[in-house]
Amino acid sequence: MNVLRKQDLKILAASFVGFCVLYALMSEGIIGAFWQFNLILVGINIILSVSLNLINGYTGQFSLGHAGFMAIGAYVSAILTTNFHMTFLLALIIGALGAAVLGFLIGLPTLRLSGDYLAIATLGLGEIIRITIMNIEYVGGAAGFMGIPHYTTFPWVFGIMLFTLFVIKNFVNSAHGRACIAIRENEIAAEAMGVNTTKYKVMAFTIGAAFAGLAGGLFAHCFYIINPTSFTFMASFNYLIMVVMGGLGSITGSIAGAFVLTVISAALASWPEFRMIIYSLLLILLMFYRPQGLFGNIEIMDLKCFSRFKGGRN
Repeated sequence: MNVLRKQDLKILAASFVGFCVLYALMSEGIIGAFWQFNLILVGINIILSVSLNLINGYTGQFSLGHAGFMAIGAYVSAILTTNFHMTFLLALIIGALGAAVLGFLIGLPTLRLSGDYLAIATLGLGEIIRITIMNIEYVGGAAGFMGIPHYTTFPWVFGIMLFTLFVIKNFVNSAHGRACIAIRENEIAAEAMGVNTTKYKVMAFTIGAAFAGLAGGLFAHCFYIINPTSFTFMASFNYLIMVVMGGLGSITGSIAGAFVLTVISAALASWPEFRMIIYSLLLILLMFYRPQGLFGNIEIMDLKCFSRFKGGRN
């Protein structure tokens, strides 16, 4: 545990230095407005991919409804700041709690399913959330919710991203996280060894939903309007691609996947007619030559080049 704490402190210090460098480059205008906006999107996508990895990668459940929980956090926090003039942080927390409660309620019945059946169920629930929002006039219906204050900034996103990474990392390294990994490896064997599989699947699903709601709140306050079309099945699928591309069961992989796909999408914005073709070809090539993802299930601290950073002698 002491070694883990030392690693956490070193990573935190390195992250603080990285933040200071990026923020200075932004303040001086070296990083332009377009890439500043995309760095914010990178942070939001990292939160979403890491939280989805907890469900899909570490617990082994195939969820396709992550955008639905993101939508709950986005709309709840936007209503609280716009209509009730609540502080940004409190609105984000309530939005995340709303998504967590819904994740818990949805998880209880659906997580008794597995594999393709669970994927279809979560996909349907995500679409139910989106269609329900479209038919509520109070939040603008299909036209979207307008007049949202622009509170999301790079420091906010970076701080919440670090919080998310450390919470999920410590959860994975706890007894609860080990139970989730046991379920992923062999659910029948885990249950035979006394692991309450339903409890831990619902726990992972609830935590993942909470952080998706938190990311949704940041997303909503990044624009002046949010629309149900931002939370379709394709959004959930994009976050799943980030997780698979980085590596199932790797937090480092989720960070890499979110970063690479967001930057590629932004870099190809100048070629809209070829953007999705190039994007798809890159994904196909990755699946041919690196089917386990960029990092597989390995973390960056497990690499030999970081052995000295870990304090090891490899």
